Amino acid sequence: MFSFFNAPTDAKASNFHPVSEKTDLFGELESKDLEWTCAGGFVTETQTFYHFLENETMIMCQVIHSSIGLWYPTVQFTCKIYNPNTKETIWRSINVSNFTTPPPGLDKRSCKADQFSIVCKPSTDPSHPEMYAIRAQLSDDLQVSLDVLRPALVPGFKVGSGPTGGFSYFGPNKDKPEGYVVHRFWPRSVASGHFVHKGRAVEAKGVGMMVHAIQGMRPNLVASRWNFANFQCNAHGGVSAIQMEFTTLETHGRHGPGSGGVTVNVGSLVLGGKLVAVTAETKWPDEKQSDGADIISRAFHLNPVHDADTGYNQPSALVFQWTGRSILENSPGKVSATLKVDVGGPTAPRGLVEKVDVLAEIPYVIKTMVNYVAGTKPYIYQWQNHAKLVVRGPDTLIPGLSGGLELEGLIYNEASFIS
Repeated sequence: MFSFFNAPTDAKASNFHPVSEKTDLFGELESKDLEWTCAGGFVTETQTFYHFLENETMIMCQVIHSSIGLWYPTVQFTCKIYNPNTKETIWRSINVSNFTTPPPGLDKRSCKADQFSIVCKPSTDPSHPEMYAIRAQLSDDLQVSLDVLRPALVPGFKVGSGPTGGFSYFGPNKDKPEGYVVHRFWPRSVASGHFVHKGRAVEAKGVGMMVHAIQGMRPNLVASRWNFANFQCNAHGGVSAIQMEFTTLETHGRHGPGSGGVTVNVGSLVLGGKLVAVTAETKWPDEKQSDGADIISRAFHLNPVHDADTGYNQPSALVFQWTGRSILENSPGKVSATLKVDVGGPTAPRGLVEKVDVLAEIPYVIKTMVNYVAGTKPYIYQWQNHAKLVVRGPDTLIPGLSGGLELEGLIYNEASFIS
């Protein structure tokens, strides 16, 4: 339960406790970690599946459960299908009815409504032991049927083990927090199935990831910025590099209100079809990060340019960095990776999928409860591009890795500007 009445005696006491300060970075997911909490108060809970199909089409399916105080929760199912070759985007966002979790005979990792069902269950393939079966009737002209399986050698993870793994806490007392943020990941997954658009069935077969996330606080109070990266490559048995990053407002930091602007970044590397490293790093506004740090998990915006459409300075390129220790006993040592992606500018974009006007997409009742700074509108930039992941690590993971390898794949990334 949240408490807003536990003010610290010391006004300079920390009121933010980032998950990236944990020392036990790899926490393997337990079944209960992926259960829907459907918590009360002001809580947004999402389950999102991102996949690249064999023709490079990106398909995203997401369930959003939004609790707004005493109001009845709003539940949405959103789906975006983007074909980079034709530039066609299919987008549906529907408010669903009769949402329930768990459905009869299942646990709370599964959910259903009149318009969709997502069932988490064991698979019949021991090399991919867990799966989600997604079935959605999003409109008269769009239906989705997708099975998403997790490879046995790529366990789901959170940062830190135990029941508090994955959590960043807001407020002076993390045992009675004002709010929290938590992420749980499947960093590499395999999808198969199809979608039907305007009566035409399209095979959907590819690779991607899943994230189950909760913002236990009004979203405009959690963060001013977000970065997200999802890189996937099929070489060497499967490669994945993901990151999720947010930056707090000035209200929450190491020395209380006014010391915010803290950046929390979590990520992972899958190499040779195995989860190799989990990374997490905190960027405090009053400290410089070391280039030689043992653990690196960072995202950089390069050459920002003012975008008249949104009012924000969008990056022209982004760099993502990972460094950590291998979690595999038979492949010990340091693992590092870097990826740079050129996304162009407002007048000449590269790989731009969409600039999402957040307030235009969220339900009206949520809009009325979220107070954004006057004159600002939150936007999410979405891009998809080819990219090269430059990786180094033990040769026992991939032959030649100690000398460095360039791995070509696809990256879908987002840059969110909230305030």
